[in-house]
Amino acid sequence: MVVFLLLSALLAAVNGQTFHLGKCPSPPVQQEFDVGKYLGRWYEIARLPAAFERGKCPQATYSLLKEGVIKVVNAELLDDGKVDSIEGQATVKDPAQPAILEVTFFNGVPDAPYWVVSTNYTSYAVVYTCSNFFGLFYVDFAWILARSRSLPANMVSQLRGDLELHGVSLRRMTLSDQTGCDAMP
Repeated sequence: MVVFLLLSALLAAVNGQTFHLGKCPSPPVQQEFDVGKYLGRWYEIARLPAAFERGKCPQATYSLLKEGVIKVVNAELLDDGKVDSIEGQATVKDPAQPAILEVTFFNGVPDAPYWVVSTNYTSYAVVYTCSNFFGLFYVDFAWILARSRSLPANMVSQLRGDLELHGVSLRRMTLSDQTGCDAMP
């Protein structure tokens, strides 16, 4: 069992994920979250490493499928100039906590958490996701999103600080490349 855990941790590290010993931090989520105001296009400004993101100009578009179910289309521009995209669904599991969603992109794969930690709906959003493994380690992702392809540096710094105050390690967070994105939809 220990060998399996070590191999799992190593695999996560090799894939560029961020993994940590212990259990997931639990930052508070947006109070009185309004899914309707959150819909639309968001551009990734900064992120923790994610093996599934390989290109530049990353963006996400959210649209309502039905009450409590959101269509998610993530897209990015690859080095060869092609747009890579994937479609999934995010679901509000508890209407009393609409900022805590679960997202899936593949049938048969467990849903992943998607927590909207903070947003003002018109310029920025902070999203966090974390999964515990065997109570020994966790893998997390965090994104700073914007309605435009850039955010002022002081705003990015403030949003990072808000997450770090709640125990989220952002040592490996990097800025996303949002230049030369004319080929994006």
